[in-house]
Amino acid sequence: MRIDVAFTPAEAGPAHVAVVVDVMRATSTIAQALASGYRRVLCCRAIDDARALREQLGDEAVVGGERKAVPIEGFDLGASPRDYLEPRAETAILSTTNGTRTILTAAANAEIVLLGSLLNLDAVAAAGRAPGEDVTVVCAGYEGAFAVDDAYCAGRIVELLDGDRTDAAVASTAIARAYPTAWEGVNARTYGPPGLEADLRWCTQENTLSVVPRFTRMVGAAAEIED
Repeated sequence: MRIDVAFTPAEAGPAHVAVVVDVMRATSTIAQALASGYRRVLCCRAIDDARALREQLGDEAVVGGERKAVPIEGFDLGASPRDYLEPRAETAILSTTNGTRTILTAAANAEIVLLGSLLNLDAVAAAGRAPGEDVTVVCAGYEGAFAVDDAYCAGRIVELLDGDRTDAAVASTAIARAYPTAWEGVNARTYGPPGLEADLRWCTQENTLSVVPRFTRMVGAAAEIED
């Protein structure tokens, strides 16, 4: 089994298993939403796509998201995992700056797409190992560029996978080992607007969830994610 890491979505080629990581905050938030009782999360690239789905599904769905960590005007929720602790509908629709776009990219390139975070670290690593096929951990990064928080989380996942590691996978584990705690590894990145401290604390918890969000199908322009 070959283990690779794509530090940006553009680096990710075709893969049997792709594990998408946007630790702050999309993949953490989706895992939390499913663990809290949402049946599915529909991931949209564009704000207009999310609004159209919300209009189509009506009271069956809520819509959440952010752009550059700022909640989107008119949406029901933001992109914090803490927004999804109490389900308000069967479906959550989500559109974010980096994570949901990366999920859609992975869905077009990989046979199996899983969503990883520190919250479900052991569970997603076990699910990634299960097929016994090559695995690529795909970092969402930030606006197409490298982001150390996702690289840190990718390294933590790689450490739990058995196989031949590419140079990028080896580099990710070196990044992970450079920080004594998840808080330090994720907080190594400089974030934009203030007010994310509580989410940083939340998203750096380890193995609090057993869910493994995975891509199931396309619903129009959205990627459907279920546990």
